[in-house]
Amino acid sequence: MSYQLALKGTAQKEFQQLPARIREQVARQLEALQLEPRPPGCLPLSGELRGQHRVRVGDYRIVYIIDEAAQRVGVTRIRHRSQVYK
Repeated sequence: MSYQLALKGTAQKEFQQLPARIREQVARQLEALQLEPRPPGCLPLSGELRGQHRVRVGDYRIVYIIDEAAQRVGVTRIRHRSQVYK
């Protein structure tokens, strides 16, 4: 079953500003999230980001919300690991 992918607010802008090589890797991971929103290595977040998940793409993190009812993955952040949780 395939999930619909939506890049929210600043996530689209963050994606466009990534270096080309990283953007390609992130794009592949985003495609994979449509098929499996909880891949190996996916972690649920806590604290302020409770209810969201993250996957690693090198030194970058993709933070997203899974809406099972709507079969949708909403990406909220795509940032370097040093900045993503701030």
